[in-house]
Amino acid sequence: MTTMIKNPRYERWRWQIFGITWLAYASFYFTRKAFAVAKVGMEEDPNFSITTEMMANMDAAYLIAYAIGQFMWGMFADRFGTRVMILSGLLASVVAAVSMGLFHGAAIFMIFIFIQGLGQSTGWSALCKNVGNFFSRNERGRVMGMWSTNYAFGGLVASPFAGWMAYDVFNDWRIAFFATAVVVAVVWLLFFILQRNTPGCVGLEPIEQYHGEEKETLLASLDDEIAERGEGHGWKESKAVLKNKVVLLLGALYFLLKPARYAILLWGPYIVYKEMTGISKAEAVIIPAAFEFAGLFGPIILGFASDKMFKAKRMPVCALSLLILTVVLAGFIPVVHSGNVYMVVGMLFLIGLTLYGPDSMLSGSAAVDFGTRKGAGTATGFVNGCGSVGAVLGGLLPGYFDSETVFMGFAMATFIAGLLLLPFWNLTPGSNDKNDDRGEKQTQPEAAIA
Repeated sequence: MTTMIKNPRYERWRWQIFGITWLAYASFYFTRKAFAVAKVGMEEDPNFSITTEMMANMDAAYLIAYAIGQFMWGMFADRFGTRVMILSGLLASVVAAVSMGLFHGAAIFMIFIFIQGLGQSTGWSALCKNVGNFFSRNERGRVMGMWSTNYAFGGLVASPFAGWMAYDVFNDWRIAFFATAVVVAVVWLLFFILQRNTPGCVGLEPIEQYHGEEKETLLASLDDEIAERGEGHGWKESKAVLKNKVVLLLGALYFLLKPARYAILLWGPYIVYKEMTGISKAEAVIIPAAFEFAGLFGPIILGFASDKMFKAKRMPVCALSLLILTVVLAGFIPVVHSGNVYMVVGMLFLIGLTLYGPDSMLSGSAAVDFGTRKGAGTATGFVNGCGSVGAVLGGLLPGYFDSETVFMGFAMATFIAGLLLLPFWNLTPGSNDKNDDRGEKQTQPEAAIA
């Protein structure tokens, strides 16, 4: 076995990209969570007329824009690179948040929350592609497991920060928008200074060459003569990704999984405040943070397990986690009705632990694996776009149905997703795409382990 000689400059750039992309995606959650925090005070503001149904419709508008953006921006990230996408998205997010704090009307809110959704949707696919350019497949599960803690951390910190600023410091729900916009603006500047698209942009060889691994290709007959510098290329790679049957499967699975996460993100404080007695607004904002705190650990655990225990196979750990999640989701609202704060926090932690792992893996390392670095933006954008269509339900349903019915529906969806994964237990990128581009029958995955 050949020992790889590490290049200090290459290693510095790898971890610099890891750090700044992690921070960039975490920062998106500050402006993303501002509306969820503001809901607690908006409904009780005599100067602002809004109903639960109107708030649900606004969440749906945000999520529809987010889904549209995911489908578009993933391909744009492959075409134009990460840098232009993220700097534009962060800026749009800041402008939308500041506008929602300044202008107070349901119609104007609907416009700017739609813009917020488009800006937010630039993040995941472009940043996953950026990380994929600096980290190779054999390390990607655990690296992206650690990297994917960004959105759990972002949500974990964003809600208490926005709630503290809005209700403890200023006693004004509008401050939730202004304070989070300042955080994102600072990260925009850091990203501008520290980020680059590929190793080639700083005079370094591709990651496969550096690690001595086989070069990734989208399909067997696809022209692989694509320049490393700048990432700009045609749409051929995107078309090839969208023909990949496993990428389509990942999209379907993510559609089933994502509604539960977004219901808790967008409605967690509201559900806790309405369903539990004796809870203050500040406590209602803080309690759901247990969900996102657990999200710091789920992706890391599954990432290491997939690389070390299952030899870079992503499906087994996802299937097992989803089946456990089913049970926890079904029991959540009965525990909330018990009124026991500690039990509610514990259930939210278990949901986060078993949800964030497969969430990050299906939309991150698995999507990059099967889309490859060249089509990573398109693959992650497509998978996240499908998930975002499902997330629309997470934003809408809690505004129209009782919480117990909603969470039982989420439990059924995750159970179906877990079952769909079981036949693909041994699936790897090599077993999927070898003959797909030549009109030959696609290689079937190995049978599941008995």
